[in-house]
Amino acid sequence: MFDYTGWIVQANAGRDKGGIFLVVGVDQKRVRLLLADGKRRKIGRPKAKKLGHVWSLAPDPQQSGPREQLMFDHPVVRSLQEGEPVSDRALRRALAAFKEGSTLG
Repeated sequence: MFDYTGWIVQANAGRDKGGIFLVVGVDQKRVRLLLADGKRRKIGRPKAKKLGHVWSLAPDPQQSGPREQLMFDHPVVRSLQEGEPVSDRALRRALAAFKEGSTLG
């Protein structure tokens, strides 16, 4: 499975449908993404969600192609991708910055 750490996704199924999350990792079986938003879902206890139940809003910065304009470059995202610890507060600020800079409908 591809490493989705650092992607910003929107849940399209379940109780948290419509919520914006940051992918903070992948579960041990590499079947589900671990999502956190820093408020309802903290970094220490992320939500496990199948890949098919989320929409990608900002793909991996290394990915090239027509979706390149959707990239979101933020220090928190880079820290997650490098495996450094991130606080819930920093995560909330990164998601707020993403929401300000995008139109989610």
